[in-house]
This record gives sequence, structure tokens and C-alpha cells, in this order.
Amino acid sequence: MQRLLTDHKTITKTRLEDIPSVPLGEGQARLKLDSFALTSNNVTYAASGFAIGYWNFFPTGIDGQGLVPVWGTAEVVESDSADLPVGTRLYGFYPLAEELVILPQADGQGGFVDAALHRAELPAVYNRYTPVRSSDPADDHMRALLQPLLATSYLLFDWLIDNACFGAEQIIIGSASSKTGLGLCKYLAEPTERAYKIIGLTSEGNRSFVEGLGACDQVLTYDEIAQLPAVDSVYVDMSGNAQVKAQVHSTLGAHLKHSSAVGISHWDQFQPQIKVEGVKPQFFFAPAQIAKRREEWGPGVMEKQITAAWKRLAKDASSWLDVKVHTGIGTAAEVYAALAEGTANPRDGHIITL
Repeated sequence: MQRLLTDHKTITKTRLEDIPSVPLGEGQARLKLDSFALTSNNVTYAASGFAIGYWNFFPTGIDGQGLVPVWGTAEVVESDSADLPVGTRLYGFYPLAEELVILPQADGQGGFVDAALHRAELPAVYNRYTPVRSSDPADDHMRALLQPLLATSYLLFDWLIDNACFGAEQIIIGSASSKTGLGLCKYLAEPTERAYKIIGLTSEGNRSFVEGLGACDQVLTYDEIAQLPAVDSVYVDMSGNAQVKAQVHSTLGAHLKHSSAVGISHWDQFQPQIKVEGVKPQFFFAPAQIAKRREEWGPGVMEKQITAAWKRLAKDASSWLDVKVHTGIGTAAEVYAALAEGTANPRDGHIITL
């Protein structure tokens, strides 16, 4: 079995490793990955591996080396579980490896959770595995690429609406070219009547791409932050770029009513020790919004809204997404490196097939 290890301290440093498959224990099942997506989201997982605990999902047994989590589809190839037969295909959260052994437990909603002891205290949303009935690779690819990212986009949109957008007249999306950023822009643009404007921040190289989405009222490059209108605002930061955040805060001053940190796609420019003016940035944790809505609306309601939302945007994905398929886990290193180094094309959606 092969896996791609990532250095905890230098997340651009990876190495492919061959290890023997472990025998199954009582009640366990072995899942062989068919395919998974690699996006800037995975870079955020690595960059916040300690702060949020992403390194804890799939322990490697090697000090300083971790497995970056990915979203994908796998098939049960061996099972000691009466609930999970061989041949079942499951979508969910996997290590950047060829297989995963889980302790499946039916969740009462047609899916399964990994009841492994080390995952008990980790966010439940990442421990669920959903049976996939379609065997069309294209369906697997779009689900892995878009469901996790657009789910976060929709949860951000729901959270903003839930908080009346903090009274803001404009919502500024940092790294609007990212899949999560562009998804949020599109969800924010859906209401026919809205009291806010949408401003996308991006690099000069990605400006035309973001403008082409047709979701932003205005697109500014990072060099144009000083041109932000001086009105009550919310900043949603997908990049984690400390200098950009500091400039947004200083430009808007008291007009900035809330600053939300979501991703760290610009992980190499993430400097939490840098103080910013005005409101203190707050980290947005998507599972917390899911948990809030489950308590308010009951189980399954928010999940259905998320599914409908990401599929709605996926219908026109061909206008802003080019799926790139790579074969073999060995190809993941180059793709991951391009994402971590910020050289990947924002239109590209990368899939690794095994």
C-alpha cells in the first residue's frame, strides 16, 4: 500500500512511502480508494493540521510526518463488519493513501461513521461515510471536487444571513478565485433582493477569471485594497495572507464590522502574530454552523440544503471548472505542490485516480 507523507513543519515537503497492509481487526473494513480530489482546501488542512487537528484523523506512526486528508470515493474490498459488505462504495474523508481501514458503525441515516477510538473526539462531519450508488467516474469527480468546498461556501452564506451580515453594506471575499471563495460569491449573488454588495479580492493574474464568474459587483486586486469603499463591511478571508488582512483592516477601520478567517491557501504568508486594526478576526469553523442548524432544524435538514446548493452551482461548473484527471498516487505530489506553492490554475479541478 502506498501513501504520500507530508512534513508537519514544511508542508511542501512530501515523500511517497510503501507500507504493508495491516490485517483487519474485529468489525473492521478495508476501503480501497477509487479517486479523490486535490484542491487548495487540502493545503489548508495541512497548514492548520495542528491548530484544528487535521493531522489527528489518520495517524502515520512517524514523528513529524502526516497524511493530508482528502475527499473521495472508495470501495470496500475486505470486511469483518456485518453492516458493511464488500463491494459497497463510500464517499467521504480519506488519507492521501491508497486505502483506509475503518471501524464502521451505521449512523441511522443510511450511512456509516468510523467508530475508531482516535476519531471519537474529532468533528463528526468528517467521520461520516455515505454510500454511493452511481458508478460513473464523472459523478465521483464532481462530488469530490465540489461538495466539500461548496458546502463550506454555502455554510458561510447561511452563517452570514443568520447574522444579518453584521449590518454590512458590502461583503469582501479574499481569494475570490478559490473554489470556496467563488462559491460564496455565487451564493451571495443568488438573492434577488439584497442589501449588500459583493467585492471579490484576487491577484492580478486571476482578475479576469473572477470577473468572468459574474457574481461580484466589483473585483479588486490585492494592490487595489485602498480603493475599497468606506462603508460598513464584512471581510471573509480564504487566503490567510496576513499582509492583505492587515491592509483591509487598516483601510476600512471602524467600518469593518466583522472579519472572518476561513482558509489558509496563502499559508506561506500566514502570520498570526501580526496584529490588525479594529475588530479581531474570528475563525469560521463550518462544522459548528452545521451543529447549530441541526439543533435548530433537526438532523438532515441542513445536509439536504447543502446538497441542493452545491448541485445547483455544479450545473454550470463547466463555465468555470476544467477537470484534470491524474492516474496513480505518485502524481499527487506534483499536483499538491502546485496548489501549496500557489501556481495552480484556478480553473483546474484536480482528480487523482487509483
